[in-house]
Amino acid sequence: MKLISFNVNGIRAIVGKSFIQDMQRVDADIICLQETKATPEQVQDACASLEGYHVFANSAERKGYSGTAILSKVQPLDVTYGIGITEHDTEGRVVCAEYSSYFVVSVYVPNSGSELLRLGYRQSWDSDFLTYLKKLEAIKPVLVCGDFNVAHQPIDLARPKENYNKAAGYMQEEIDGMNHFVQNGLIDSFRALNPEQVKYSWWSYRAGAREKNVGWRIDYFLVSQSFLPQVKESFILNDVYGSDHCPVGIQL
Repeated sequence: MKLISFNVNGIRAIVGKSFIQDMQRVDADIICLQETKATPEQVQDACASLEGYHVFANSAERKGYSGTAILSKVQPLDVTYGIGITEHDTEGRVVCAEYSSYFVVSVYVPNSGSELLRLGYRQSWDSDFLTYLKKLEAIKPVLVCGDFNVAHQPIDLARPKENYNKAAGYMQEEIDGMNHFVQNGLIDSFRALNPEQVKYSWWSYRAGAREKNVGWRIDYFLVSQSFLPQVKESFILNDVYGSDHCPVGIQL
């Protein structure tokens, strides 16, 4: 099984580029999307030419904002939307698909914002989302993927000193949130399998950051500790364009 996660920064925009061909080439069994910026119907329409997938999408109440989806070749046993807390669930940030031996969760974690206005909200989100994941994990292992909007360690961004405690995505409060996921048995599969590898999944559109590879690794596949031995490979697909992010994935 191959699973990938991709913050597409607008599904309707990216399908006008090479998204369909890229996804056909990657040929994943499960594709998790974030920041679709579309209704479930619009996601269905946008992905219609990507044959062989069941499409499940969640959207924000605010039009053109946030949104997540799971595209699956295998029909899941069940699909749920949100984490059961109204404060969080108006933004369409979570889709969960249940399979026979694990859950797959696609998540778009709130950004603290350029002025850090949502940093407090982000902390409450991280806590509530971890509680939600641990409830799932009590039933069966969890594979949670998506844009977590945080670089966890200095190796995970090109300019750690310049950004630490100054920029959204590398505030200590956000790092603490990721620490709590890992300390509670949700393992960063890329770092577990590639301890020294420097690779990024997001680049600013400014100043030719992607060409210079001045990036951040903020997209993750976290897996239940018990499930980690089944992950053969955890990878980042830097050669897939169309968004300010690139896909990340795992091979089981």
